[in-house]
Amino acid sequence: MIGAEPIATAVVLTAFGGLLAASVGLSRVSARLGLPVALLFLLVGVVAGSEGLGHIGFEDYGFAFRVGTTALVLILFDGGLNTPAASARQVLAPATVLATVGVVATAGLVAVAAHLFGLSWAMAMLLGAIVSSTDAAAVFSVLTASGTRLRRRVGLTLELESGLNDPMAVILTTAITAGIAGGAAPSALAVTLDVVRELAIGAVTGYVIARVGRLLIMRVHLPAAGLYPAFTLAVACLSFGLATLLHGSGFLAVYVTGMTLGSGVLPHAVGIRRVHDALGWLSQVLMFLLLGLLVFPSRLLQVATVGLTLALFLAVVARPVIAMLCLAPFRYRWRDSAYVGWVGLRGAVPIVLATIPVMADVPGAHVLFDIVFFIVVVGALVPGATVPWMARLLRVESDAPPPPATMIEVDARAPRGDELRAYFVSDQLAVAGATLAEIPFPEGAAVSMLERGGALIAPSGATRIEPGDYVYVIAPVEHRPLVELLFGRSEEH
Repeated sequence: MIGAEPIATAVVLTAFGGLLAASVGLSRVSARLGLPVALLFLLVGVVAGSEGLGHIGFEDYGFAFRVGTTALVLILFDGGLNTPAASARQVLAPATVLATVGVVATAGLVAVAAHLFGLSWAMAMLLGAIVSSTDAAAVFSVLTASGTRLRRRVGLTLELESGLNDPMAVILTTAITAGIAGGAAPSALAVTLDVVRELAIGAVTGYVIARVGRLLIMRVHLPAAGLYPAFTLAVACLSFGLATLLHGSGFLAVYVTGMTLGSGVLPHAVGIRRVHDALGWLSQVLMFLLLGLLVFPSRLLQVATVGLTLALFLAVVARPVIAMLCLAPFRYRWRDSAYVGWVGLRGAVPIVLATIPVMADVPGAHVLFDIVFFIVVVGALVPGATVPWMARLLRVESDAPPPPATMIEVDARAPRGDELRAYFVSDQLAVAGATLAEIPFPEGAAVSMLERGGALIAPSGATRIEPGDYVYVIAPVEHRPLVELLFGRSEEH
């Protein structure tokens, strides 16, 4: 064993490095094709698997589940950090309905369709539960790669729903799996009570952990900036772990924790967000690579007909219909509801959930896993490749100004004090056409730089602000309302 090292470790790291580099390199191909970048990560894993070119034998579903769960924790925490609580409250009700009632209804419709294809009711219900939730990472990787900017209400609804609906799918999948493994189907009342209990415990635990974490991070002055994201990572892990140990939804807890932390002032906020963004992307790559290794292409051919039909039914019928019905009471435009339904892409979550019945030795679980993989891939190809085209067709693109060509971030050790924000100068603003010397800035505020046509300009008092410019204003936090009276909402909003 000793003589095998460090060669064995070197082989593993070489293989991992090669697969990781190939996956990241293919992300540019994904952007050109308009496909979820994670889908290419998954296909790299398949090609490297036991029946692919790499011939890497891997069939450890337990290990894959642990890695997938850890990755989802990091992805959801990163998503929560970048979801402002104030904005989320505007669409909390419709997003919650989609994440609960919508998930159950989608699972039911898919179950009916799967039963018509010969699956028993128990297995059909299990399949419906597994594929019932959408994937925020898949949705927004396509939107980002294509440069699609959505109307505010549509984008927020998609973002919040995708972060909230995983817990419901997890609860349904584990409950139905336990019922099948135990030989008795769980009652609807028992599942409903479990759902309410787990969501309540998860939400409360996540909020409490975030408040305690915020109190500590604001009071404890750590000796190095790199320790702050390490601390927030610890908070994320504690949130998921404690909520799960209390029989609550750990996934909801970690999302609430991220949202609560991210909605307030944090020391070294730029560094914290940058680290968690990197961890989120690394988690996606690892998760999809590992899950791709679990796939045997020869088995996929046996379920191709069922998988293709159910994938199209889910993407074209079930998800859009349920989304439009769920959003109808909230007076969404039919175009907005249709788009929310169309871009409900499936990602790694269903594949991770599909490992649960395999680990529980449910008869036919491997067939179910293959069907789920087929649904995820086909679902990403059909709606995924048409996300920007559908945005133009349904006219849900935002009319907000384009983001600045340059991204300027300022990280300060002090959690409070001056802040730097970017503001778009529209021709409707009173400051448009004025020189900086003519603008009545509040005390302590000034324009530090200006972007015009993608070029940065060092301003002086005689610099005239033109419509279409982005001005970067540095000002004390307490003067933000006065600055926004002059320049409107900052780009962050």
